[in-house]
This record gives sequence, structure tokens and C-alpha cells, in this order.
Amino acid sequence: MNIKSVADFIKEREIEQALKLAARADRSMVQDCIQKAVSMQALTLREVAVLMCADGDLREELYEAARFVKNEIYGSRLVLFAPLYISNLCTNECSYCAFRKDNKEVRRRWLSQEEIAQETRILINQGYKRTLLVAGEAYPKNDFNYVLESIATIYATKSAKGEIRRVHANVAPPTVEQFYQLREAKLGVYQCFQESYHRPTYAAVHKAGKKADYDWRAAVMHRAMASGVGDVGMGVLYGLYDWRWETLALMQHIRDLERTFGAGSHTISVPRIEPAVGSKLATRPPNAVTDDDFLKIIAVLRLAVPYTGLVMSTREPAEIRRKSLEIGISQMSAGSRTDPGGYSESTIDKDAGQFVVGDHRPLDEIVKEVAEMGFIPSFCTACYRVGRTGSDFKNLASHPHVMSRNCETNALTTLLEYLCDYSVSNRVAGEHMIEMQLEKMAPTQRAFVTQMLNRIKRGERDVFV
Repeated sequence: MNIKSVADFIKEREIEQALKLAARADRSMVQDCIQKAVSMQALTLREVAVLMCADGDLREELYEAARFVKNEIYGSRLVLFAPLYISNLCTNECSYCAFRKDNKEVRRRWLSQEEIAQETRILINQGYKRTLLVAGEAYPKNDFNYVLESIATIYATKSAKGEIRRVHANVAPPTVEQFYQLREAKLGVYQCFQESYHRPTYAAVHKAGKKADYDWRAAVMHRAMASGVGDVGMGVLYGLYDWRWETLALMQHIRDLERTFGAGSHTISVPRIEPAVGSKLATRPPNAVTDDDFLKIIAVLRLAVPYTGLVMSTREPAEIRRKSLEIGISQMSAGSRTDPGGYSESTIDKDAGQFVVGDHRPLDEIVKEVAEMGFIPSFCTACYRVGRTGSDFKNLASHPHVMSRNCETNALTTLLEYLCDYSVSNRVAGEHMIEMQLEKMAPTQRAFVTQMLNRIKRGERDVFV
């Protein structure tokens, strides 16, 4: 097994040198790196650092390149999902998080399996087909079975209109044995953020609990992939340390996974620190990232890891989320609640949530806007169920148009399913958008997709390739 106990893949000196050399990059060097990225060639650490120097009109070239690469790999589809928070119990002391153990201002709650089923039914009845299970880094009775039972409950919960077809999870870094259990539970993506790769910063903000162990957390993706969990979701919490340094460290982590397992990060999330109950640091991040730099991060990551699913959360306000779609984001949460039991309650429990949500719009409104922008709202879960995971997924998604044909086909079928079952108000406009997408296809593909859409219209569900 390729399991690491020390994060020796983070090489601080190489990061510092790459940043130093990139600071001297001229216009032609930036353009050369952009062109290399557009050709889907793997970028070196220094080349990623050079991309981060794109300013002025070069920034627009960077954005255009990121837009091109995203469309080449995934087409115009945008995957939509919602998190499902099952608890806010925690044994860690993270300065930026409302869930930290010594925070007396947060109201602690963990959901029973009956409550999890109720939350799941609400998500199903809104039209969601995938969810991200999120738990604080402690469990009732300190029992990991709580996570396994919760995943089983979500899968077992049905409504007249359908079910959740794939469950991802963001939980405390598991052991190898626990990863085997998660795999048996049909976990989709295992998601865990290092928060900061900069050891002094990490130590300063993670003051107690298992999370204070930098190496245990950093090595979790090696444990996951060595255990057969092929799809992992990574990210840093932007605002803790210099975003350039953190992004290069993230790249070192991804490249090490690629060398070891043939695939890196199936998804990359880009959370920025947002205000959280009981956290002074979250109100004033030590290295706050501007909107312009935040958008640059997204574009750089799209070019540096073209096959990854870039995820945008509802931490960000609507305007930033809209802009992010144009430069590389391929997945987005919608209608999110970050307080356990939040979907069952009419008001947001600010004293139980992990952070302040920036975009409160419901799913149906997001679907409408995304479609009006020219993207296909997608509820697809096909890849996880047909074996397009891990290195197999990376190999497919590293070549132009290979994945996009599947992605756009499945996006259209799941969108039509959503319009038929959940969104009467958007159905006419949505079906018009589907027709416009069909017109862009080659005749053979158009005929194939039309047949699949007709199956949906006749009452079939869960039709995918």
C-alpha cells in the first residue's frame, strides 16, 4: 500500500523558489504558459506560479484560456448539488470555524437517522440527485458507524419523485479500515480540505484535537486512494496564508497523487474564509483574498488541473458565483444550509451553522439563471455508477471532447427529468434551452440524445450513458 505518514510531498523550498522565479516573468513567459495549458500539457510548479502573475490584459487571456479548457473537457454542463449537514460536534479547536469545541456560542446538534431521512426527503423533493454529507469532526458516542449509518439512510430514503443517487462525504480523516467501510457503503467522493499547507500557519490556527496533526490530515488522500476510494476532493481555506503559496502546495499534493495512483484530485473546492459564529479570525482573515485574486485562483486551477471538477460553494455571493462559471467552475452547490437539520426548518439557525452563507437563492432560481447564462444545469451521477472513477476518469477527462459528450448528454437527460418532476414554472424555458443545445450537436449525437430525451418524456427515469 502507498500510504504516507509524513507529508513529504510538500516541499517548501521548491514553492519559494518557484514564486521567486515567477516574480521575474515577463509577458511572453506568461503567454507561453497559457498556450501550454490550452494544449492540455501538464504544467510544472514554476509554470503554475507564472500563470498567477497574469495581470492587466493578460488576466483576460488567462480567463479565456480557462473557459476554453473547461468547455473542451466538460462542455457547457454545470453539476448542481447540496450539502447535508448531519452534526456540528467537534473535538478540534480551529480558530476560523464555528464548530470548534470550545465555542460556547454555537448550539450543538446531531441528527438522528429519522431526521437525516427527513432532510433527505426534502432534498429529493426539491430535485437534488447528489448530496455531500458533512459532519463535524466528532461523532455521537465517538462511533464512526454514525457516518456509515447516515450514508445508508440517505441511500435508502425514497420519495414518490425519486432518490439521492450518489452520496459524497466530508468527514474527519478516516483510517484505512474506515475507508474500506466507506467504499463498501458506496461513497462517491471523499472530500477533505487541508485548510493550510503552510506548517506555521496550520499550527497557529489548529490549536487542539486530532486536526492539529498536520501530517495525519495531509496524508488522508493517500490512505483513501490506497484503500480503493478513487475519487477524492481537495482544497485549501483561502485567507489563512498567502494564496499563491497555498495554491502551489496544493499542486504539489495533487502531482504526488498523480505519480502514485494515476489520478489526483477528482474535485477541487475553493472556499474563502467567511464569518462564523464565535470566530474573530473568520471576521478578519489574516490573508484575505480579493475578488480579483479569487477569480484568478479559479482560472489557474482550471488550467493546472484540467480534468478536475472545480467546485463553487454558497459561501460566495451570487455575483462572484456568476463570474466563476465563466472561468472554469464546473460544479456548484445550490440552496445550501450549513446547520444540521436546516432544510427542515423555515429559518436559518445562525447559532448552529458552520459559516455564513453568501447565496441564499433556492435551487429552482439557480437552475433558471444557469440556463439563461447558456450552461446546462446537470444532476448527473453516472460516472460513479459505471466505473468512470479514479485514474480511469482522469484519463478520459484529460482529452478534449471525450468526457464532454457524456457530460452534456447526461446533463440534458437529468435536466429534462428535473423540469418534468420538479419545476413546472421553468419547463417551457428549459425545454427551449434543451432544443437549442440539440441544434449545436452533430446529427449522429443529436439523434442519440433525442432518443434518450424521449425515454424521459415517456416516463423513464435515471437514463444515462
